[in-house]
Amino acid sequence: MHALVTSRLDNCNVVLFGLPDYLIKRLQYVLNAAAQLVSLTNKYDHITPVMMQLHWLPVKERINFKILLTTFKALHGINPLYLCELISPYQPRRALRSSDQLLLEQPAYKLKSYGSSAFSVCAPGLWNKLPLEIKSSTSVPEFKRPIFLGKLFLFNL
Repeated sequence: MHALVTSRLDNCNVVLFGLPDYLIKRLQYVLNAAAQLVSLTNKYDHITPVMMQLHWLPVKERINFKILLTTFKALHGINPLYLCELISPYQPRRALRSSDQLLLEQPAYKLKSYGSSAFSVCAPGLWNKLPLEIKSSTSVPEFKRPIFLGKLFLFNL
């Protein structure tokens, strides 16, 4: 199931970022069917407890999480150089309280329909909404831990 469904959902998450809700809902139906198949649950059973038991995020949150994970790896030099060059730390021109918040520079974009889906635009937007204690993580497992323990819900990002 991982090779067929979840790897296809995780592929090119930046392209899926900003899709309309009706298309996200279609992908969510596919993920729900995969969860039912893996867990051997009835078609009419509630799927949310099954998804929590499998540690699977809903599609919209999954897309946000993968973009944030790529951003974290790019900031720490784990990703390829071309991704690291797409994001830059926010450096205000004068002393501000936000200078120690580990924010990223939010670039401007021209295309209204596709401009916000670019990694260089959506990654800083999502990153800047994270709490400071998650942004200041030093390792990938430490970054992932609050999400899988349910302390951070990406529903509001």
